[in-house]
Amino acid sequence: MEPSAFLPSPGWILPFAALLVGIAVIPLAAPRFWESNARKLAVSAGLGLPVLVLYGLHAPLAIGHTAADYVSFMALLGSLFVISGGVLMDGDLEATPRVNTAFLAGGALFASVIGTTGASVLLIRPLLHTNSERRNVVHTVVFFIFLVSNIGGCLTPLGDPPLFLGYLLGVPFTWTFRLVWPWLFTTGLLLAIYFIWDTVAHGREIGTRLRADRTHVEPITIRGTHNLVLLGGIVAAAAFLGSPWRELAMTGLAVAGFLGTPRALRDANHFSFHPIIEVAVIFLGIFATMIPALDLLRAHGGALGVREPWHFFWATGALSSFLDNAPTYLTFVALAQGLGLAPEVVQVPHAILAAISLGAVFMGANSYIGNGPNFMVRSIAESRGVRMPTFGGYMLYSGCILLPVFALVTFVFFV
Repeated sequence: MEPSAFLPSPGWILPFAALLVGIAVIPLAAPRFWESNARKLAVSAGLGLPVLVLYGLHAPLAIGHTAADYVSFMALLGSLFVISGGVLMDGDLEATPRVNTAFLAGGALFASVIGTTGASVLLIRPLLHTNSERRNVVHTVVFFIFLVSNIGGCLTPLGDPPLFLGYLLGVPFTWTFRLVWPWLFTTGLLLAIYFIWDTVAHGREIGTRLRADRTHVEPITIRGTHNLVLLGGIVAAAAFLGSPWRELAMTGLAVAGFLGTPRALRDANHFSFHPIIEVAVIFLGIFATMIPALDLLRAHGGALGVREPWHFFWATGALSSFLDNAPTYLTFVALAQGLGLAPEVVQVPHAILAAISLGAVFMGANSYIGNGPNFMVRSIAESRGVRMPTFGGYMLYSGCILLPVFALVTFVFFV
């Protein structure tokens, strides 16, 4: 997202703040109203339209850049959602703490191979299927968002959109391998916490549910394997094609996957377009209303006093919790350059670039809107009958679990 020459007054942050409050409050105050994607679109459009009119009058190019970013964002998420919806990982493992922990560990590693979005959409359904006999499932989905939808994706530029943007700006492809130690530390600590939590939760399950879980065990099989080739094509398009060919290729692969997959397979996967439409309409409003917030941050970021690596880790992370983490990454790289730390991305000190990268990727897990897959996983889980936490309820999880872990990351790697 390119900066604009126009700088709005601070009051133009209000539409973005109102949208965040709406996402948090409306599902509680008017749950039936919020079930409709058409009504979500009305809220997003109502708050985003004034910002678009303002920028249309004063900085129309900013709208064009934002629209291009949104199209790229949704092309990636949408194509991965559609194609992975045609891959059915069937079977039912016994949902023990060891199995679930191994599932999350494998997903965290897989996220760096096909991206947090691809790994999330591909693996959330079999994880839910495996845990279908259990009553206590919410914490498993929450940790899935932590590890697979966010933290797991920091080892390659393909893992998460901010790192891919850094690669496009000149950061070497293998540079992200430097993040392996923070990745191991954070992932290992969260897996240990999850294992203890799930062991306690498993012990509280009703006996009949556990017996059903042990009885209904089937080996994992994979159908629709041709779609795995198409997922590889999405990864290749993201890595090697520029816009608009990248988005066209992704769309073409998604159409091929949808038309080439039998409907019975998608029905068996409980596939519907509702979750991706929900993501599209929510993030339409987010992308529109966050334009003034990002412009004001670029203009006044120096006043934040952000200069040390741990400053960049927490500042990038705090904003990535609520702004899309890809433009937030770009903003703080620009801030590092603007402070005279380096004229080019490849010359930003490694410690600061690592802090920005980890802040953007890790702390995208702090809220449902910090990273695109978060909301998608929530929607898929709810469509399978899991009563997921509200916006504020999820942040209670992340505040109690993630923030202490990130504090340890700060002291171990940045102080």
